[in-house]
Amino acid sequence: MSQNVNSLAWNGRSWTRVETWTFIAFGFGYLLESYIFGLGSIATSWYHIPSTFLKSLLLAWAPIWLIIGIIVSGPLSDRLGRKNTFTITMTLYGLGGVGIYFSNTYVLVLVFLSMLLFAAGGEMNTIMVATHEMMPREHRGKASMLQLNFINVGGIVLALVSILAAHAYNQNVGFQRGMISITALVVLVVLIFSRARIPESIRWLMKKGRQAEAEAQVQRYYGYDLATWLELRAPKKRATPTTPIKRVGLGLRFYASTSAAFGNTAGFGLMTYVLGPRFFSSDTAAILLVADGVQLLAGFFGLMADRVSRRWMFFASTTLTFFVTVVVWILEGAWSKNLTFFFILLVILNLFNSVAYLTEDTVKGEIWPTDRRGTYTAVVRFISIGVYAGTIFVTEHFSLRGTVLFNAVVWFVAALGTFVWLLKGVESGAGASVEEASQEA
Repeated sequence: MSQNVNSLAWNGRSWTRVETWTFIAFGFGYLLESYIFGLGSIATSWYHIPSTFLKSLLLAWAPIWLIIGIIVSGPLSDRLGRKNTFTITMTLYGLGGVGIYFSNTYVLVLVFLSMLLFAAGGEMNTIMVATHEMMPREHRGKASMLQLNFINVGGIVLALVSILAAHAYNQNVGFQRGMISITALVVLVVLIFSRARIPESIRWLMKKGRQAEAEAQVQRYYGYDLATWLELRAPKKRATPTTPIKRVGLGLRFYASTSAAFGNTAGFGLMTYVLGPRFFSSDTAAILLVADGVQLLAGFFGLMADRVSRRWMFFASTTLTFFVTVVVWILEGAWSKNLTFFFILLVILNLFNSVAYLTEDTVKGEIWPTDRRGTYTAVVRFISIGVYAGTIFVTEHFSLRGTVLFNAVVWFVAALGTFVWLLKGVESGAGASVEEASQEA
């Protein structure tokens, strides 16, 4: 078997065409999810919205329907499988993508955007779960983080399409809507093509007792047997195997992952998706472009994900983001009168925020047992994004300075959670297998 394993290895690692297609399928899935999530902010400029509440509703529409998709798809993916769940979400993408083109009223935008967002919530949750189950141990961390970096690509694509469509046809809303719809459908074609070339999660099949099906899937897609597949993904041999492994209860796992997830979702969301429409309406797309552009560049830090401690990355990136947010609050009087200074601070903030976001999204998908990974990841995301949706209404009448101060408090909550995880949590980085991260080893 070892000779077979070595012949399949890439640079001594288990990476085949299946992993390449998986990376493409999941990366573009994140791209489309992010693209759709930002549509609410862009759509605020499509029609006259007569009240502050209706504008807040459109901004909150994204997290509200995202969490509905999350909480439905989490248990669904544990019951039906990861790949079957993708079939459902991609079908909804197609229907919603066509529908948004014909959404010539505020109400129709809400209807078809809810369909797209429901699918996006299911997509992202299932990708987070399946990545850790399907990627080899040596590449699991960086595959997860580099896939997550496609979220930033999605924001950039949305901002560019919106800006170019608006300027090319003199703010023609119909043309802008059409370009946004066509772009989403093109990405959907990539998803369909790539996902036809990847198997169901082998680990999920085995947990469900479907051993024969797991064997058949490995043979069909990888061209070798299940034992070889498992050997390629086995936990690394420890020099001192008698050393007891730290056990972390579900309560601590939920506290640390949920507080950090809330900080990242609300902290990034309020500064990127909410601040623009409320205080810099003519620069909403530009804010989205700068924030996601910086996050994309910083996201390549994920290449180090399999060589460094995940706990330290988790704590350091979140805490540094908190401190930078405090600085942004202190300097509000200066940057609120100088948009160039604002964008400089936005760049600095997102350099740290990006690493925090990538680490947090990786951790909350890897620390749960396989048979409940979809459900538990969904619960964390449902709570954190749901509370973020609430903050949009809570801060509805806040001043600019008050909004940034509130954002600093949000990041403090996240930093506290990652500090507790640093002290009490299990190490899931530095080459650890998903069995070690989930404590199933």
